[in-house]
Amino acid sequence: MCRNIRPLHNFEPPTTDEEVRAAALQYVRKISGFTTPSKANEVVFERAVDAVAAASRELLDGLVTTAPPKDREVEAAKARARAQRRDAA
Repeated sequence: MCRNIRPLHNFEPPTTDEEVRAAALQYVRKISGFTTPSKANEVVFERAVDAVAAASRELLDGLVTTAPPKDREVEAAKARARAQRRDAA
């Protein structure tokens, strides 16, 4: 999985539409191989980002859990620690 796509479920404060769209954009970039699509592919690229964002939002809104919400700062610190261990290896 692309390291730039982060889990978005069960956070406090809740995941924003901007975060969902950013993850969708990263996903579409990854599978298409385009960072920025050509003019010929721009419409279909944006349509794909919109579709992935909508599906992601539907998924996130439908998920249920009994676990307490995760703290963004704690999760970010864990990610930094994992990156440091990975880079040190």
